[in-house]
Amino acid sequence: MTNIAITGAAGSVGRQAIEAFSDADEDEVTLFTHREHDDLESEILEIEDRDAFHEALEGQDVLIHLAANPSPAADWDALSGPNVEGVYNAFEAARENDLQRVVYASSNHAVNMPNVASPIRPESTQGRPTAIRPDDPTRPDSYYGITKVLGEAMGSYYADRHGLEVVNLRIGWLLSADELREEIDQRDGAGERYARAMWLSPDDCERLIDAAATEPLEGTLVTAHGVSDNDDRFLSLTETTLEIDYRPRDNSAAVLDEEGG
Repeated sequence: MTNIAITGAAGSVGRQAIEAFSDADEDEVTLFTHREHDDLESEILEIEDRDAFHEALEGQDVLIHLAANPSPAADWDALSGPNVEGVYNAFEAARENDLQRVVYASSNHAVNMPNVASPIRPESTQGRPTAIRPDDPTRPDSYYGITKVLGEAMGSYYADRHGLEVVNLRIGWLLSADELREEIDQRDGAGERYARAMWLSPDDCERLIDAAATEPLEGTLVTAHGVSDNDDRFLSLTETTLEIDYRPRDNSAAVLDEEGG
Protein backbone atom coordinates (compact mmCIF):
# COMPACT_ATOMS: atom_id res chain seq x y z
CA MET A 1 0.00 0.00 0.00
CA THR A 2 1.37 3.40 -1.03
CA ASN A 3 0.01 6.48 0.71
CA ILE A 4 -0.18 9.39 -1.73
CA ALA A 5 -0.87 12.98 -0.70
CA ILE A 6 -2.10 15.48 -3.30
CA THR A 7 -2.02 19.20 -2.57
CA GLY A 8 -4.01 21.54 -4.77
CA ALA A 9 -6.44 18.70 -5.34
CA ALA A 10 -9.30 21.02 -6.35
CA GLY A 11 -7.40 22.52 -9.28
CA SER A 12 -7.66 21.29 -12.85
CA VAL A 13 -4.49 19.16 -12.67
CA GLY A 14 -5.42 18.06 -9.17
CA ARG A 15 -8.73 16.65 -10.33
CA GLN A 16 -7.01 14.65 -13.06
CA ALA A 17 -4.54 13.40 -10.46
CA ILE A 18 -7.48 12.14 -8.43
CA GLU A 19 -8.77 10.29 -11.48
CA ALA A 20 -5.33 8.82 -12.11
CA PHE A 21 -5.56 6.86 -8.85
CA SER A 22 -9.30 6.29 -8.66
CA ASP A 23 -9.02 2.61 -9.64
CA ALA A 24 -5.70 1.84 -7.94
CA ASP A 25 -6.47 -0.58 -5.13
CA GLU A 26 -2.85 -0.53 -3.93
CA ASP A 27 -2.82 3.24 -3.32
CA GLU A 28 -4.41 5.28 -0.55
CA VAL A 29 -4.91 8.90 -1.64
CA THR A 30 -5.32 11.85 0.73
CA LEU A 31 -6.49 15.15 -0.76
CA PHE A 32 -5.52 18.60 0.48
CA THR A 33 -7.17 21.84 -0.60
CA HIS A 34 -7.00 25.50 0.37
CA ARG A 35 -10.69 25.60 1.22
CA GLU A 36 -13.72 23.32 1.38
CA HIS A 37 -15.31 22.04 -1.83
CA ASP A 38 -18.74 20.44 -1.90
CA ASP A 39 -17.68 17.80 -4.42
CA LEU A 40 -14.41 16.75 -2.73
CA GLU A 41 -13.59 15.04 0.53
CA SER A 42 -10.40 16.87 1.39
CA GLU A 43 -8.41 18.15 4.32
CA ILE A 44 -7.77 21.88 4.57
CA LEU A 45 -4.10 22.84 4.34
CA GLU A 46 -2.47 26.25 4.22
CA ILE A 47 0.79 25.42 2.48
CA GLU A 48 2.53 28.50 3.89
CA ASP A 49 2.01 27.06 7.40
CA ARG A 50 5.16 24.98 7.96
CA ASP A 51 3.93 23.13 11.03
CA ALA A 52 0.61 22.28 9.40
CA PHE A 53 2.39 20.91 6.33
CA HIS A 54 4.59 18.72 8.51
CA GLU A 55 1.56 17.33 10.31
CA ALA A 56 -0.32 16.77 7.04
CA LEU A 57 2.39 14.49 5.63
CA GLU A 58 2.66 12.17 8.61
CA GLY A 59 2.27 8.60 7.37
CA GLN A 60 2.52 9.53 3.67
CA ASP A 61 4.88 7.94 1.12
CA VAL A 62 4.52 10.19 -1.93
CA LEU A 63 3.62 13.87 -2.23
CA ILE A 64 2.18 15.25 -5.47
CA HIS A 65 2.60 18.97 -4.85
CA LEU A 66 0.26 20.90 -7.14
CA ALA A 67 -0.81 23.74 -4.83
CA ALA A 68 0.39 27.12 -6.11
CA ASN A 69 -0.63 30.42 -7.59
CA PRO A 70 -0.90 29.23 -11.22
CA SER A 71 -1.03 32.58 -13.02
CA PRO A 72 1.77 33.52 -15.45
CA ALA A 73 0.51 37.11 -15.15
CA ALA A 74 0.79 37.31 -11.34
CA ASP A 75 3.16 39.77 -9.72
CA TRP A 76 5.89 38.71 -7.30
CA ASP A 77 4.02 39.54 -4.12
CA ALA A 78 1.17 37.25 -5.15
CA LEU A 79 3.56 34.41 -5.97
CA SER A 80 6.25 34.45 -3.32
CA GLY A 81 4.10 33.02 -0.52
CA PRO A 82 2.57 29.93 -2.11
CA ASN A 83 5.18 29.36 -4.84
CA VAL A 84 8.31 29.92 -2.76
CA GLU A 85 7.58 29.50 0.95
CA GLY A 86 4.97 26.86 0.21
CA VAL A 87 7.41 24.87 -1.92
CA TYR A 88 10.09 24.95 0.77
CA ASN A 89 7.52 23.76 3.29
CA ALA A 90 6.51 20.91 0.97
CA PHE A 91 10.04 19.56 0.53
CA GLU A 92 11.00 20.08 4.15
CA ALA A 93 7.84 18.34 5.38
CA ALA A 94 8.56 15.47 2.99
CA ARG A 95 12.09 15.15 4.36
CA GLU A 96 10.99 15.34 7.98
CA ASN A 97 8.40 12.61 7.42
CA ASP A 98 10.76 10.34 5.43
CA LEU A 99 8.67 10.35 2.28
CA GLN A 100 10.00 8.38 -0.65
CA ARG A 101 9.12 10.81 -3.44
CA VAL A 102 7.91 14.31 -4.26
CA VAL A 103 6.32 15.07 -7.61
CA TYR A 104 6.70 18.82 -7.99
CA ALA A 105 4.41 20.61 -10.44
CA SER A 106 6.80 22.80 -12.38
CA SER A 107 5.76 24.41 -15.65
CA ASN A 108 6.65 25.01 -19.26
CA HIS A 109 7.05 28.63 -18.18
CA ALA A 110 10.33 27.70 -16.49
CA VAL A 111 11.92 27.28 -19.93
CA ASN A 112 9.63 29.11 -22.35
CA MET A 113 11.39 32.47 -22.84
CA PRO A 114 13.51 31.45 -25.88
CA ASN A 115 10.35 30.71 -27.86
CA VAL A 116 7.91 33.45 -26.88
CA ALA A 117 6.75 35.72 -29.69
CA SER A 118 7.18 38.67 -27.31
CA PRO A 119 8.82 38.84 -23.86
CA ILE A 120 5.61 40.32 -22.45
CA ARG A 121 3.46 37.45 -23.80
CA PRO A 122 4.42 34.23 -21.99
CA GLU A 123 1.56 32.32 -23.62
CA SER A 124 2.80 32.87 -27.17
CA THR A 125 5.17 31.06 -29.53
CA GLN A 126 7.31 32.41 -32.34
CA GLY A 127 7.04 30.95 -35.83
CA ARG A 128 10.11 28.71 -35.62
CA PRO A 129 10.46 27.56 -32.00
CA THR A 130 13.62 25.93 -30.71
CA ALA A 131 13.41 22.40 -29.31
CA ILE A 132 13.92 22.30 -25.54
CA ARG A 133 15.21 19.30 -23.62
CA PRO A 134 14.95 18.84 -19.84
CA ASP A 135 18.68 19.37 -19.30
CA ASP A 136 18.80 22.65 -21.24
CA PRO A 137 19.32 25.79 -19.12
CA THR A 138 16.17 27.17 -17.54
CA ARG A 139 14.84 30.35 -19.19
CA PRO A 140 11.73 31.57 -17.31
CA ASP A 141 9.26 33.76 -19.18
CA SER A 142 7.61 35.46 -16.17
CA TYR A 143 7.79 35.88 -12.40
CA TYR A 144 5.65 32.75 -12.27
CA GLY A 145 8.28 30.94 -14.33
CA ILE A 146 10.98 32.17 -11.96
CA THR A 147 9.19 30.59 -9.00
CA LYS A 148 9.02 27.30 -10.91
CA VAL A 149 12.76 27.42 -11.58
CA LEU A 150 13.29 27.99 -7.86
CA GLY A 151 11.07 25.00 -7.08
CA GLU A 152 13.06 22.79 -9.46
CA ALA A 153 16.27 23.92 -7.74
CA MET A 154 14.70 23.10 -4.38
CA GLY A 155 13.88 19.62 -5.66
CA SER A 156 17.42 19.16 -6.95
CA TYR A 157 18.84 20.13 -3.55
CA TYR A 158 16.60 17.73 -1.60
CA ALA A 159 17.38 14.92 -4.04
CA ASP A 160 21.14 15.45 -3.80
CA ARG A 161 21.41 16.43 -0.15
CA HIS A 162 18.79 14.17 1.42
CA GLY A 163 18.27 11.34 -1.10
CA LEU A 164 14.61 12.20 -1.64
CA GLU A 165 13.26 11.02 -4.99
CA VAL A 166 12.08 14.09 -6.90
CA VAL A 167 10.27 14.41 -10.22
CA ASN A 168 10.20 17.98 -11.48
CA LEU A 169 7.28 17.88 -13.86
CA ARG A 170 7.08 20.72 -16.41
CA ILE A 171 3.38 20.63 -17.11
CA GLY A 172 1.96 22.09 -20.32
CA TRP A 173 -1.58 23.44 -20.69
CA LEU A 174 -4.32 21.12 -19.46
CA LEU A 175 -7.45 21.60 -21.56
CA SER A 176 -10.28 19.41 -22.76
CA ALA A 177 -10.60 19.00 -26.52
CA ASP A 178 -13.49 21.47 -26.56
CA GLU A 179 -11.51 23.99 -24.49
CA LEU A 180 -8.59 23.65 -26.88
CA ARG A 181 -10.84 24.41 -29.86
CA GLU A 182 -12.26 27.45 -28.06
CA GLU A 183 -8.78 28.78 -27.28
CA ILE A 184 -7.67 28.33 -30.89
CA ASP A 185 -10.73 30.24 -32.13
CA GLN A 186 -9.93 33.19 -29.85
CA ARG A 187 -6.17 33.48 -30.41
CA ASP A 188 -3.87 35.05 -32.97
CA GLY A 189 -1.14 33.06 -34.70
CA ALA A 190 1.36 33.25 -31.83
CA GLY A 191 -1.24 32.27 -29.29
CA GLU A 192 -2.50 29.42 -31.45
CA ARG A 193 1.02 28.03 -31.84
CA TYR A 194 1.44 28.07 -28.08
CA ALA A 195 -1.83 26.22 -27.50
CA ARG A 196 -1.00 23.60 -30.13
CA ALA A 197 2.47 23.04 -28.67
CA MET A 198 1.58 22.99 -24.97
CA TRP A 199 -1.70 21.09 -24.98
CA LEU A 200 -2.02 18.36 -22.35
CA SER A 201 -5.19 16.33 -22.67
CA PRO A 202 -7.03 15.16 -19.55
CA ASP A 203 -6.28 11.50 -20.32
CA ASP A 204 -2.60 12.19 -20.93
CA CYS A 205 -2.49 14.24 -17.73
CA GLU A 206 -3.68 11.18 -15.80
CA ARG A 207 -1.01 9.05 -17.48
CA LEU A 208 1.63 11.66 -16.69
CA ILE A 209 0.77 12.01 -13.00
CA ASP A 210 0.53 8.25 -12.49
CA ALA A 211 3.90 7.68 -14.15
CA ALA A 212 5.59 10.48 -12.21
CA ALA A 213 4.32 9.15 -8.90
CA THR A 214 4.78 5.41 -9.37
CA GLU A 215 7.44 4.54 -11.97
CA PRO A 216 10.80 3.39 -10.53
CA LEU A 217 13.60 5.92 -11.00
CA GLU A 218 17.22 5.14 -11.86
CA GLY A 219 18.44 8.00 -9.67
CA THR A 220 16.91 10.45 -7.25
CA LEU A 221 16.15 13.36 -9.62
CA VAL A 222 14.17 13.53 -12.86
CA THR A 223 13.11 16.62 -14.77
CA ALA A 224 10.37 15.73 -17.23
CA HIS A 225 8.21 17.52 -19.76
CA GLY A 226 4.46 16.97 -19.59
CA VAL A 227 2.56 17.68 -22.79
CA SER A 228 0.57 15.49 -25.16
CA ASP A 229 2.11 13.94 -28.28
CA ASN A 230 1.48 17.11 -30.27
CA ASP A 231 2.85 17.53 -33.77
CA ASP A 232 3.73 21.13 -32.90
CA ARG A 233 5.39 20.53 -29.52
CA PHE A 234 8.88 21.85 -28.89
CA LEU A 235 9.29 20.41 -25.40
CA SER A 236 11.07 17.11 -25.91
CA LEU A 237 9.23 14.04 -24.62
CA THR A 238 12.00 11.55 -25.31
CA GLU A 239 13.54 11.93 -21.87
CA THR A 240 10.15 11.79 -20.15
CA THR A 241 9.40 8.49 -21.85
CA LEU A 242 12.79 7.05 -20.98
CA GLU A 243 12.83 8.27 -17.37
CA ILE A 244 9.26 7.61 -16.20
CA ASP A 245 7.71 5.63 -19.09
CA TYR A 246 5.14 8.34 -19.88
CA ARG A 247 3.45 7.45 -23.18
CA PRO A 248 0.98 10.10 -24.34
CA ARG A 249 -1.72 9.13 -26.82
CA ASP A 250 -3.35 12.43 -27.76
CA ASN A 251 -2.33 15.10 -30.27
CA SER A 252 -3.60 18.67 -30.62
CA ALA A 253 -3.31 18.43 -34.41
CA ALA A 254 -5.66 15.45 -34.51
CA VAL A 255 -8.22 17.25 -32.34
CA LEU A 256 -8.14 20.41 -34.41
CA ASP A 257 -8.11 18.58 -37.75
CA GLU A 258 -11.43 17.00 -36.82
CA GLU A 259 -13.02 20.37 -37.53
CA GLY A 260 -10.51 21.59 -40.04
CA GLY A 261 -8.59 23.57 -37.36
